[in-house]
Amino acid sequence: MERPEIDILECLNYISPADLDYSEWVSVGMALKEGGYSAADWDNWSRADSRYHTGECFKKWTTFHGTSNPVTVGTIVQMAKAKGWRPAFYSAGEGYELDWDSSLGGKRDGVIIKDTGWLEGKEIVEPPDSKWSPVSDLVRYIDTLFESTENVGYVTESWFDDTKKKYLPTKGNWDRTAGELIQALNQCKGDIGAVIGDYKEEVGAWIRFNPLDGNGVKNENVTDFRYALVESDSMELEQQNALIRELELPVACLVHSGKKSIHAIVRIDAPNYDEYRKRVDFLYGILKKNGMQVDTQNKNPSRLSRMPGIVRNGKKQFLIDTNIGKSNWQEWKEWIDSISDDLPDPETLTDIWGNLPELSPPLIEGVLRQGHKMLIAGPSKAGKSYALIELCCAIAEGKQWLQWKCTKGKVLYVNLELDRASCLHRFKDIYEALGWRPDNIGNIDIWNLRGKSAPMDILAPKLIRRALKKNYIAIVIDPIYKVITGDENSADQMAKFCNQFDLVCTELGAAVIYCHHHSKGAQGGKKSMDRASGSGVFARDPDALIDVIQLDVTDAVYEQEQNNAVAQLCQRYLERYVTDWDDAFSQDDACSQRRMLDICQTKLSSRIYSELQRDAEALKQTVKNRTAWRIEGTLREFPKFSPINMWFDYPIHRIDDSGILHDLDSDSAQPSWKKAVSKHKKSAAETAANKKQEFEAAVQNCNMGEAPTVKDLAQWYSSTGKDVPERTIRSWVQKFGFYIDKNSGKV
Repeated sequence: MERPEIDILECLNYISPADLDYSEWVSVGMALKEGGYSAADWDNWSRADSRYHTGECFKKWTTFHGTSNPVTVGTIVQMAKAKGWRPAFYSAGEGYELDWDSSLGGKRDGVIIKDTGWLEGKEIVEPPDSKWSPVSDLVRYIDTLFESTENVGYVTESWFDDTKKKYLPTKGNWDRTAGELIQALNQCKGDIGAVIGDYKEEVGAWIRFNPLDGNGVKNENVTDFRYALVESDSMELEQQNALIRELELPVACLVHSGKKSIHAIVRIDAPNYDEYRKRVDFLYGILKKNGMQVDTQNKNPSRLSRMPGIVRNGKKQFLIDTNIGKSNWQEWKEWIDSISDDLPDPETLTDIWGNLPELSPPLIEGVLRQGHKMLIAGPSKAGKSYALIELCCAIAEGKQWLQWKCTKGKVLYVNLELDRASCLHRFKDIYEALGWRPDNIGNIDIWNLRGKSAPMDILAPKLIRRALKKNYIAIVIDPIYKVITGDENSADQMAKFCNQFDLVCTELGAAVIYCHHHSKGAQGGKKSMDRASGSGVFARDPDALIDVIQLDVTDAVYEQEQNNAVAQLCQRYLERYVTDWDDAFSQDDACSQRRMLDICQTKLSSRIYSELQRDAEALKQTVKNRTAWRIEGTLREFPKFSPINMWFDYPIHRIDDSGILHDLDSDSAQPSWKKAVSKHKKSAAETAANKKQEFEAAVQNCNMGEAPTVKDLAQWYSSTGKDVPERTIRSWVQKFGFYIDKNSGKV
């Protein structure tokens, strides 16, 4: 017997969306899409919830792309049963096993191609008696569907079923080939009965549309699973005709049944019985989706259809058309797939030229817009996590991050690596190091997931559910290696992984910011986009790529930084302990740690000066521990910015305002021994150049702009902490291109 069909939309009437959490609500949407229903079905049901937002269902619907283990309509059935729903055919103690003929939710694959509410019927013109040739109809039918050597099954005899109160066909005949039948029909002079046998005109006759092996009429006797029958009694004939054509079904023959339906013999072209069943299910799903209630009893490949060229109770069973729609199953399937991909239609630029949509506002001025994606890539020890926390703080306070102004708003930091205490302390340490008041720390939420992280395709829906009503303008995920799914060197797998960031951006309207590590080996010889580990997808997917690479800092640079740092420390001590501190030193003195220490020694007590010396030594070590970095950017929405040099001065990054890092090289692809030799040569050359520049500055400045004597120069060097004898000064005069005037003795 035919199995009853479960109405999934009826099941939804038993489920209140208000009783479901976000995950369960999404599962209902996924199940409906998997079952071939529309976003409108999900939207209409969701309206009963006070949390309903207009357009949210349609927006989320486009993110359901299917998986190898999909949520099915069975989920909805179970939810409904838990709320007391029972199918119409249910009664206590009864049940049966569903087989392939049963329909659960009437799987309605594809999209609505034609709204039957607006479908204009296509007239079917019955041929007049004077022009109708029954033999020609039947010959054309057989010739279209069969090869000449294939056996054709047909039935002209029928019997009356007292239970059903109607005539039913017998098994009929199956021992003649298409060629034999066509030859006999062409010679019968219009007497079809002489070829196929007489039939009851009140009943009509039938024919099978798939070839048989000549041994019977069951499914196992079908030799080629070529066609399927589409028939419906629930629509007007003209609408059936119009819909079949609108859907471009690959119809080989279209036959009027002589009653209230037309029979479409649709090309299935299946290689075997299992594939035939799948394709017929898909076909019927498309038809049901578009408003045609197909007779599911016609699924079997050995099924009988109405034979054209026959009179049935005074009405003609005639051939309406042949070879309409797409030419074969594959072409039709590809066409269906192309229009059921949930992608937006192309739009004409002319229509929107004068009313362009507004761009998303900037999140990081000149770098990243809200709702876009940014990747920070760099090697270990670059302080990427600290940089991300600095960015969170800058967004929360609406302050500057590195050199860029940030929009003020709420931010979620997804911590996948640090334990909770360490993460929280980092935020406080960074606030204090930046010197910022924690006025807006309420804008920062932290989701601690160390030991609880999941692959990104699983994490993303959970993140969205928790963040949906928080109004975050940024989601920071640190680090992504904890949530990568698949092989990071596979472009295909990493493209799917990165799509999860798009999902978060789309659902929340927030920017997604994350970091990734460089590949192994030296990076200096590579372009910034090629440094991130794994597939190039990482660098090409985000809207902004911030790439960080380490600089080789020379000893001379560290010495200069130490000199400046100690000189500034001395100035702070003088400001704190000396009332007339601003008269104690000149502008030139302020640039020399030796001179500033000498001044402090004379101005400060011995105890305070000893404290200063200890702080100075500690500060020198801190400076020596700093690492130098260069930021390069690849931006999709903004012009490229010039490289930015900075120090990582634990726990924060500081821009190099002095320009001392400008001429430093990044780590190169040279081997270590070659780098050491090059560094030695470069250091020697730099030392010589620095000495010459220093001597030239001394000649110009040591005597208030007047030409100095050798003695003046020796005293000036001594004031900077270098005891240089006069004979050395005389050698430098000659070495650096100066001379001593014989009359005045001045340089």
